[in-house]
Amino acid sequence: MTINAKPAQFPSRKLPVITAWLLIGCSLPACAAEGQSSGPSDALFLVQIVVLVVVGRLFGEAMVRIGQPSIMGQIIGGILLGPSVFGFLLPSAQSAIFPDIDTLKAMTDAVAQLGILFLLLLAGMETDLSLALRLRRAAAGVSLTGIVVPFTLGFGLGEFLPASLLPDPDARLVTSLFLGTALSISSVKIVATVVREMDFMRRNVGQLIVASAIIDDTIGWVIIAVTFSLAKEGAVDFATLAKGVIGTILFMAFSFTIGRRLVFEIIRWTNDRFKSDLPVLSAIIAIMGAMAIVTDAIGVHTVLGAFVAGILVGQSPILTRQIEGQLRALTTALFMPVFFGLTGLHTDLSVLTDPSIMVLAVGLIVIASLGKFGGAFAGAKFGGFSTAEAVALGCGMNARGSTEVIVASIGLSVGVLDERLFSVIVAMAVVTTMAMPPTLRWALARLPMREEEKERLELEAFEERSFVSQFERILLVTDHSASSDLAARISGHFAALRKMPVTVLDIGEEDETAADLQERERTDAPRAHQISERVKETAEMAVETQEKGAELGQDNPIHVSVRDRDGKLADVLAESADKGHDIMFVGIQPTSGESAHYSEKLSAMIDAFSGTTAIVTSRGMIAREDRNLRILVPISGTERSLRAAEFALVIAKATGAATTAVYFRDPKEAVSPSRVSDTGNAHRAAFEQLDRIASFYEVEVEKVAPQASVPELAILRHARSGRFDLIILGVSRRAGKELSYGTVADTLAGTADRSFVFVET
Repeated sequence: MTINAKPAQFPSRKLPVITAWLLIGCSLPACAAEGQSSGPSDALFLVQIVVLVVVGRLFGEAMVRIGQPSIMGQIIGGILLGPSVFGFLLPSAQSAIFPDIDTLKAMTDAVAQLGILFLLLLAGMETDLSLALRLRRAAAGVSLTGIVVPFTLGFGLGEFLPASLLPDPDARLVTSLFLGTALSISSVKIVATVVREMDFMRRNVGQLIVASAIIDDTIGWVIIAVTFSLAKEGAVDFATLAKGVIGTILFMAFSFTIGRRLVFEIIRWTNDRFKSDLPVLSAIIAIMGAMAIVTDAIGVHTVLGAFVAGILVGQSPILTRQIEGQLRALTTALFMPVFFGLTGLHTDLSVLTDPSIMVLAVGLIVIASLGKFGGAFAGAKFGGFSTAEAVALGCGMNARGSTEVIVASIGLSVGVLDERLFSVIVAMAVVTTMAMPPTLRWALARLPMREEEKERLELEAFEERSFVSQFERILLVTDHSASSDLAARISGHFAALRKMPVTVLDIGEEDETAADLQERERTDAPRAHQISERVKETAEMAVETQEKGAELGQDNPIHVSVRDRDGKLADVLAESADKGHDIMFVGIQPTSGESAHYSEKLSAMIDAFSGTTAIVTSRGMIAREDRNLRILVPISGTERSLRAAEFALVIAKATGAATTAVYFRDPKEAVSPSRVSDTGNAHRAAFEQLDRIASFYEVEVEKVAPQASVPELAILRHARSGRFDLIILGVSRRAGKELSYGTVADTLAGTADRSFVFVET
């Protein structure tokens, strides 16, 4: 089969015709017959896409059910649809559905080429650079030897291949580079999937495997990009090589400095300004396209731009879960089955009937497996790992999967690989990928868990289910009161520790006229920016108190933006929640109303915002320096009280403030009020849970358990006697028209002479 892999633009004028065919519901035989009689048609193109999607989905499902990656099913499905099976058994039917027509091939290849970019975008978003950086020394050693050994073997194989097996003997060097690259790179997507399925993602060796695969993938795409620039010239041209290498270095440097900030600003601005559906997804596609065009302009392949764009998008501190879900849905449902299905379709396994090609395929699989396993094993042993851990690393790195398929497709498209070598590389990718899950499961099952690893896993398990870790973006509502200043300080601590962007919302009176609103915006704008600067200053001080604070501050600058109320407050708050703000700090006065526990404005705000709310009220004297704060947290063992305790511990972690947890026991308990060790089982359980949270944040907490019959009065007495500055209480709303959080909270809101925060959960 002749492959025409030249990219083509999908003709937009054909979309109405395709839509019409979708509505009419053409039959497969009729469409195939039309394709034979009248040349390429929109309907036949649609038939090909539908067949690839359906077959890929069915075989992908079958692979998942037997413990294999779904992309293997999509590739195998494509192979079955190609000349190897379908074309062999029913050649006329196969040629009717997939005719050898250049125009039609260009249309499907255009979808496949777009699919490559989306696959690399998603792979970049799934790349955990922080993990690779944290394990950079060990992972770099494993990755380096794991790349050098198989690359050398693959390159040597290409240099010694008979000229008859090369598509262009004059371009032997580039073909050898492609073979070396195809043998040396692991598929981070496959590796991470299997490690995650084995529940080893957080184990030491699991993290090292994934981190090494990430470095593998990143280095691999740079190698591919440079090799591609050579392939376009057909020989070593030092000017072209220098342009590609220097251009790649400058591109990477710009991307991970200015580019990272720029991508975040584009995502934030698009998300906050646009009213239409899925604007961020469009912005990300534009970012991906722009970066792919840049890499193409400097002479390297577009895949590098798409991959780096994915990494930057994945590091955006807002909307990462929603964005990844949207892109994953589009990529998984359409682009993956089409691209991998076409890869299988272009693979002709009948070439393996040639003894020389069969020997080459077996040799390639053996060299790829032994080279990758041996390189990773040697790197692990040099790094001081045990033999069992080195074996697991060698097994884990021996999966090629989607990465090699994309490499082979690029090589085929530029003519340095022909159908034979392309088919051999795809076969190698399928065999090594399908062999990797069972061998890695066997190796991981033999690894005992170390004590320090067990403790770390317990802490990480807590982080996954913790209350604070679920938040991505802060909305700070202010009216320039003392409560606003306190709310700014507290939100700054959260922004620093959780790397969360903050939006400051300046509110005014609901009944003000347009002229009043304009005048308030003019006069209050400087004060709103003062609040934002207060948030930044607090966050920077919090960062400086942490270990490696300077490094954190440089790599993750705190982002604070200011927004004026440009409509009804309820509408603005509802829209803010839709834009990804999932926790609202409310720092307004007054908190209490004249005839109710809470003011009407506060009640309306809480009704309008769908996320979590932290009501911050400043009363009495409070320490000017956050490190001198004394925080009191009443707990009862309930989920909401422990969430409030975690909220308080975040502030304590950022400031070093003294924190005391108080559990008021029933006076009927005949136990000394000063000894926590004498409390009942329920009290002990509550303090044990608190200790786990405190251990995670590495904060010391004083625990007391006095007796009290009226908790709200006891809280105030304890706050006064202990000279606490801030009371943090977990609350939940009670049913009813008026806002109420129960007797304890409502009484504190009306009578407390100390500053307090109500954390609504």
